[in-house]
Amino acid sequence: MIALGIDPGTATLGFGVVSLESNRLRLLDAGVVRTRTSETDAQRLAELETALYSLVAQHHPDRVAVERLFCQRNVQTAMAVGQARAVALLVAAHHALPVDEPTPNEVKQAVCGNGAADKQQVATMVQRLLSVTLTGAADDATDALAAAIGCLYRAAAQPASVEPAARAWR
Repeated sequence: MIALGIDPGTATLGFGVVSLESNRLRLLDAGVVRTRTSETDAQRLAELETALYSLVAQHHPDRVAVERLFCQRNVQTAMAVGQARAVALLVAAHHALPVDEPTPNEVKQAVCGNGAADKQQVATMVQRLLSVTLTGAADDATDALAAAIGCLYRAAAQPASVEPAARAWR
């Protein structure tokens, strides 16, 4: 099974692609999509859409995890993250992919066993679980990998007959 994890953002969108085969996690791809501030919002969102379509075409994920906006004090930032989330959800819907929508705390809980884990703890656990070194990797990519890992764990724990189109991790 392959999961595409997405840490949404309009300026920087993190992605991580992980497979789970025979109870073994394997890193397939990870990185960030950066857009230019000189572009219009519409241009930036179109770039994100194109990049996500390419990732889906390249990796053929079985499911997608799009991190849910948790709490944002800056309204402008919240709107940008919401727009990037919408693009990711739309791409998943166009490919009829099941979507998990965990909060950041739910991702941390799934990967670290602690919903209050800090970014360094998440990065350390992601490296251990994937048996890789992510030195220099962007936090957005690490967060997206964590979302993909949590998505795979959740899918593996679900009975095969239970497959709602979208769900939160509650």
